[in-house]
Amino acid sequence: MRRYLKYVLIFVVLVLLQVLVLNRINFSGYINPYLYVLFILILPFETPGWLLLISSFLIGFSVDIFSNMQGMNAAASVFMAFCRPLVIRLVTTPREFESNMEPGIRDIGFRWFLSYSLILIFLHHLVLFYLEVFSFAQFFSTLLRAALSTVFTLFLVILSQYLFFMRKR
Repeated sequence: MRRYLKYVLIFVVLVLLQVLVLNRINFSGYINPYLYVLFILILPFETPGWLLLISSFLIGFSVDIFSNMQGMNAAASVFMAFCRPLVIRLVTTPREFESNMEPGIRDIGFRWFLSYSLILIFLHHLVLFYLEVFSFAQFFSTLLRAALSTVFTLFLVILSQYLFFMRKR
């Protein structure tokens, strides 16, 4: 029960942080941080697929409600959650996991978490930004926007891993 409460608290904090602070950050229209994706990244490996998709939809939809985005964050979040098991298989050998491990720098290591997060955040941002413009007319500028926002979001995700998710010694 305590584990579920932890994820509910993370959900609420990330939505509030995204809506109240990060949605107001926009560097030249090219860098938009979306830290709420951290919730999808850190869900336990044992999370059933249906729960992963529903949780991802709920966090994306929560951000959409407060941002007037008409479901674009929800769609990008569900796509990210859908790709997550494939990305985990892509960057992991089967013997790397033990029971009760969570995807994070603390349990799996920096290199693994960096590649795992980079791929998923980039996929999320691609879907989000192409849905936003809904056109391939600005293909390269949208791709640049997704890449720059991915780098900034990845920086925030890794920073949050070190600040909030590392064990106290």
